[in-house]
Amino acid sequence: MDAAAPRFAMVAGEASGDLLAGLLLGGLRARWPGLVAQGIGGPKMAAQGFEAWWPHDKLAVRGYVEVLSHYRELVGIRNQLAERILAAKPDLFIGVDAPDFNLDLETRLKAAGIRTVHFVSPSIWAWRGKRIEKIRNAVDAVLCIFPFEPEIYAKQGIEAVYVGHPLADAIPLEVPRAASRAALGIGDETVVALLPGSRRSEIQYIAPRLFGAAAEMAALRPGLRFILPVVPGLRHLVEPLRKLHADRVRVELLDGHSHEALAACDVTLVASGTATLEAALFKRPMVIAYAMHALSWQMMKRMKYQPWVGLPNILLRDFAVPELIQGDATPERLAHAAIAWLDDPQRCAALEKRFQALHLELRRDTARAATDAIEKILAR
Repeated sequence: MDAAAPRFAMVAGEASGDLLAGLLLGGLRARWPGLVAQGIGGPKMAAQGFEAWWPHDKLAVRGYVEVLSHYRELVGIRNQLAERILAAKPDLFIGVDAPDFNLDLETRLKAAGIRTVHFVSPSIWAWRGKRIEKIRNAVDAVLCIFPFEPEIYAKQGIEAVYVGHPLADAIPLEVPRAASRAALGIGDETVVALLPGSRRSEIQYIAPRLFGAAAEMAALRPGLRFILPVVPGLRHLVEPLRKLHADRVRVELLDGHSHEALAACDVTLVASGTATLEAALFKRPMVIAYAMHALSWQMMKRMKYQPWVGLPNILLRDFAVPELIQGDATPERLAHAAIAWLDDPQRCAALEKRFQALHLELRRDTARAATDAIEKILAR
């Protein structure tokens, strides 16, 4: 191994964090080919030579009630991980998203003298703004993926750097629609992509609504084709729900291929989260859905600061695409909102222009910008 190459500890939770961390690792390895990176991660990180001590899906839990049921296991993993990192003494710890897990871990590591960076600012501008005090104690710097975020941290004396969004680099400006349709064996059909999320709790609460919406749409518009990219390891949860809620509708389950599905589709029904931004970068009309345990929703609703939930709407500061959340996310309403896109090509074209401008704003060669920022921290 290159003696000058740094050693990083990293934690990324769930599929979206693994994707972001994998893209970041690509930039880090281009700068330091011999680097060592270890911690918690998934297949995208493993493809960049990351050594996973625990799999990333251990952290794929959202919602207060859901987290409580896994609390003891998560705290046990965090404590074991902290001891292992402290023993390894890496040059830097990089927490990728997963703030509920990473910020406490970062606080402990920073107090012990290990430099810490948090990649992807927690959504303090959307809810739980008081968490900025915890961030101050936890990190040496925040790498921000949205342009308005560094100013928020600067006002609090916290170092923050806008590095753009890595997905804006990874997803081409010109949508590879024809190639993606060919890869998925799609002809001239009108295609609806269903993306119910990557967490088990999301599959539980959101997938039935999306399957129900597919059944409604199929009844209203025979001939529609439905595709659903399944996160690796979750097919056994999705398949029974498909049989229960859309048994008479052909919904093709894909093993991964979410980007091809988004590029190929005419409209998507998508769970709020990173996938909504991916849909925007693929310039797709969408209907955003979300649902969780009722108690978790009541607690989260009281703390939100903005009228929007979906990332495209937050970034555009407008209800550019419909959001149907919790009780509003019925199969009937989801179906009609999706069909409204199919019936209005001019509205779709106007949305595509807005998403194109957003794509350009977020495209900043994130892997290189983040690596530059990390190199400066290592040089201190």
